[in-house]
Amino acid sequence: MKYTYKTKGTCSTLIELELEGNVVHNVKFTGGCNGNLQAIPRLVEGLTVEEVESKIKGISCNGRGTSCGDQLARACREALEASK
Repeated sequence: MKYTYKTKGTCSTLIELELEGNVVHNVKFTGGCNGNLQAIPRLVEGLTVEEVESKIKGISCNGRGTSCGDQLARACREALEASK
């Protein structure tokens, strides 16, 4: 299932991902810090939604209360819920 998530509170503006059951694939960010946004998708490729959440949910960037990683964890959860 392909899913698009509009981010809130980060430099990136959009996250696209695919879920195969609860496994995350093909994460793509629009906007944000180029290096981080290449690294994060590689690190989460093939992980379950729960694994992504346990690793990066709640990370804050510059006191914003969220980050690109946190937004990805939220996007994964939202996508999983939408697939049910």
